[in-house]
Amino acid sequence: MICSVSRVARLALRRTTIKSSGNVLNRAKLSLDIHGGCLNHVRFQHTEPQRTDDDYHSIIKDTEKPIGESTKHEFQAETRMLLDIVARSLYSEKEVFIRELISNASDALEKFKYVSLSEDGAQIQDKERILEIHISTDKNARTFTIQDTGIGMTKEELTQNLGIIAKSGSKAFIEQAKEKPAAGDNNIIGQFGVGFYSAFMVADKVDVYTRSSGEAQGWKWTSDGTGNYEIQPADGVAMGTKIILHLKADCREFSDEDTIKNIITKYSNFVGSPIYLNGKKANIVQPLWMQDPKTVTPHQHIDFYKYISGSYDVPRYTLHYKTDVPLSIAALLYVPEGKPGLFEMSREIESGVALYTKKVLIKNKTDNILPKWLRFVKGVVDSEDIPLNLSRELLQNSNLIKKLRDVLTGRISKFLLDQLKKDQANYEKFYHDYGIFIKEGIITNHIQTEKEDAAKLLLFESSLLESGKKITLSDYMARATEDRNIFYLAAPSRTLAESSPYYESLKKKKQEVLFCYEPYDELVLMQLQQFQGYRLISVEKDMRDDKAANDLTNLGEDSLRRSEINDLAEWIKEKLSGKVTSVNATTRLESHPCVVTVEEMAAARHFIRTQSHGLPEDRRYAILQPQLEINPRHPIIKKLFKLKSSDPELAELLANQLFANSMVGAGLVDDPRMLLTSMNDLLVKALDKH
Repeated sequence: MICSVSRVARLALRRTTIKSSGNVLNRAKLSLDIHGGCLNHVRFQHTEPQRTDDDYHSIIKDTEKPIGESTKHEFQAETRMLLDIVARSLYSEKEVFIRELISNASDALEKFKYVSLSEDGAQIQDKERILEIHISTDKNARTFTIQDTGIGMTKEELTQNLGIIAKSGSKAFIEQAKEKPAAGDNNIIGQFGVGFYSAFMVADKVDVYTRSSGEAQGWKWTSDGTGNYEIQPADGVAMGTKIILHLKADCREFSDEDTIKNIITKYSNFVGSPIYLNGKKANIVQPLWMQDPKTVTPHQHIDFYKYISGSYDVPRYTLHYKTDVPLSIAALLYVPEGKPGLFEMSREIESGVALYTKKVLIKNKTDNILPKWLRFVKGVVDSEDIPLNLSRELLQNSNLIKKLRDVLTGRISKFLLDQLKKDQANYEKFYHDYGIFIKEGIITNHIQTEKEDAAKLLLFESSLLESGKKITLSDYMARATEDRNIFYLAAPSRTLAESSPYYESLKKKKQEVLFCYEPYDELVLMQLQQFQGYRLISVEKDMRDDKAANDLTNLGEDSLRRSEINDLAEWIKEKLSGKVTSVNATTRLESHPCVVTVEEMAAARHFIRTQSHGLPEDRRYAILQPQLEINPRHPIIKKLFKLKSSDPELAELLANQLFANSMVGAGLVDDPRMLLTSMNDLLVKALDKH
């Protein structure tokens, strides 16, 4: 006993790492607590060594020595056939063998963690050992070696796991773990028991040295991937598993350090345990999506965004969330700060979202987990619930994939809507840059609920608010008091919208109208058709369908009489034969003499912009089926009625010019300069009278 000490003292001999001739010696931490002048107890505590990313550290050494006789075994006939399939055609890229072997090594480490915490942990030796994965390459020997410090295998497990293809030790382990769970999460990756055999895509011989964590004896398994394998006792085998691939001549690139580093970065950079390549740590970027969103700093987000997007941009918006229902999802998604270029606008560009399962890359560009219109989103989605085919390269179970797609799309839409409510000025900048993607999502989607989810993000100016103030469709609905209709009008600018002949009557009634300035806005709303039970109606179509506007019983003294209107309408229709399908009088016009309406104005304008070039004029009118609406109270229309008798030639020129002007006003003329000739003819004829 140690006495006469006046204060509490702690003597700590911390675990240190000593590098000497490539050997790493670890000392346990010894703590002596002295309380009240007496030595109370001594305790040993496992502490991980503190290494920097530049430290050299490797456990791969040539210490294994086979002893005794080896026993030969034959793969079963169906196993040989499956092995040939795995080695030749299951995987589309040879490089994925590295992902598979790292995943297996990671599983071995996770199994070790689990067993050490379970009731079977008493049999585990060296529980405090460092859990890590090491890879080495040798160009001269043409080898690729991977070694882990995980659970290891017994002779029986070697036979079961490596002697029978599609016999997944990980899958069996998971089933056992369900029956007697221990503390900690299940991070086992393997599902199908075929990943190991991917090594034979690149190797003509594979050696496996392994020693179970509960045994002193090590074993060697070796095979050339044809019909046989051998198992032999071995000395000098470290606990865990070491796999040596003797590479084929045409696969020597997999003994190149830079090649392997790139493949690790691509597929396995976020594996939970450290990976060392030729003594240097290879996975240095952290899987931020698995962390608590509250603990991740903006600077970390910027660095991670640059890493996964391969750009020098910064994120404009960051969506980091986790959920367990209806699917287990951990997602970290970004909206770029910069404006999209022509390349990003192309529908041919691949998705910027990568799909992972338990931090292992499944697919770098996964188009089917987000709709095409969200291709501007960058990031990572990690889900444990996604079933994969044997190669982990093709997604199965379309219903589950659709559910993942629906959950992610809905979550992104909700997030963007929250940003709109939180900071509309900033959202409007985003909408200016990326609104075209949202509109594309409505036009190209055939599911109404999905179209309406995207439509919540649309912005328009309103006739009831000052210029520049933008609202959503939901804002419009909140002010609607009568019919469940949302009216909209397409025009190049607010000035032209407010002076439009189609808007006159609604303006008089103080009916709110959304103004669409962008070329595709009205096409989007036409495609949407309705929003949360409200019909979306263009003011032009409303005018065409308004039967009450054709009621001419109360035109007043300053209007043409009913008989004069009918007479003029028949005459105009005759003179505009081949151009208009009908001529009607309307009470909806105030300051304009006439307008043209077609069945779907948005589709008609789109047709004129994109498909009408080169079509004969009569063919255009046959497709458009324009209807002329005249204002019987307007001075020009009343004058036209008189001219058709007093000066038929001038009247015909005037009728054609009125129709041409109306077509221009409706946006149904691709080049207004073509009207100059007819306008000059009219002026010449009119000036002859003076």
